[in-house]
Amino acid sequence: MRRFRLVVFDWDGTLIDSTAAIVHALRAASADLGLPVPSRERASHVIGLGLFDAIRTAVPSIEHEQLPEFVVRYRHHYFALDGLLEPFEGIPQLLDELGEVGAWLAVATGKSRAGLDRALERTGWTRHFRATRCADEGAPKPDPWMLADICDELGVEPELALMVGDTTHDLGMARAAGAGAIAVTYGAHPRRELQAEPSLAMVDSIAELRESLIARVP
Repeated sequence: MRRFRLVVFDWDGTLIDSTAAIVHALRAASADLGLPVPSRERASHVIGLGLFDAIRTAVPSIEHEQLPEFVVRYRHHYFALDGLLEPFEGIPQLLDELGEVGAWLAVATGKSRAGLDRALERTGWTRHFRATRCADEGAPKPDPWMLADICDELGVEPELALMVGDTTHDLGMARAAGAGAIAVTYGAHPRRELQAEPSLAMVDSIAELRESLIARVP
């Protein structure tokens, strides 16, 4: 089995059980501005994109001048739930175990830098990750920039990096960067959508994710 030096995690829907909160915030912000409210499936599909790309995709009728107010309303609704969000059960133990066996860990997320830093402080997980990249620092997913830049910083060839994510945006980024990928089905995108992109494994639980990762890291 192919071995990987670096495991790069998506954040929302992969490490943290936040899909419902993001979907709610997108739908509530749309209602606040009198815009068509996206279905839960459509709102869920855009998770992982940069915020502006996500808004335009979820609410295609939005006018450019409405974007700043939409962001304000989105953040209002999301922050009301942010402090209640928890990791998926078993994730803290998995991060500890991966570090103990010598895997290098990183994060590539559609969150803003301010949002990720706040989340890292709240979880106490800064110690786990050698590098992090956010959508507002460069090209968002599925562009390969985040993965490529992490690999460049850490001196790891992309083929030795493994992306773990819950959306086709994560898997598409891995494909474009020349990295491996593991798809998790417990997050934003259903299995039928994840199957559109290549992955080394598709897992339905944290237990399955652990088994798949431990078999592939040094």
